[in-house]
Amino acid sequence: MARKRRKLNKEMELDISLATKKVELITAQINDIQEEETLSEYSLAFDPIKNTFLLLVGLYDTEGFTDKTKELLNQYKKLLVSFEEEYEI
Repeated sequence: MARKRRKLNKEMELDISLATKKVELITAQINDIQEEETLSEYSLAFDPIKNTFLLLVGLYDTEGFTDKTKELLNQYKKLLVSFEEEYEI
């Protein structure tokens, strides 16, 4: 049986590209923190964002543009806004 083609979306691909850069930037900024306790706190706070992003990328690569990927993108954005409001980098 032929495999269904995944539906693509240019806007979501742009959002994922921007999210990739944002996650890499924040990860680098966190890793530059000298104080061990602060580094650990920021890393733990950022982990759910990074995990949601990685899940989004994996799901988009395998399934394409779906309700699940839209939901994950929205969840990523909400988590990121919350992180940026609570932590200064």
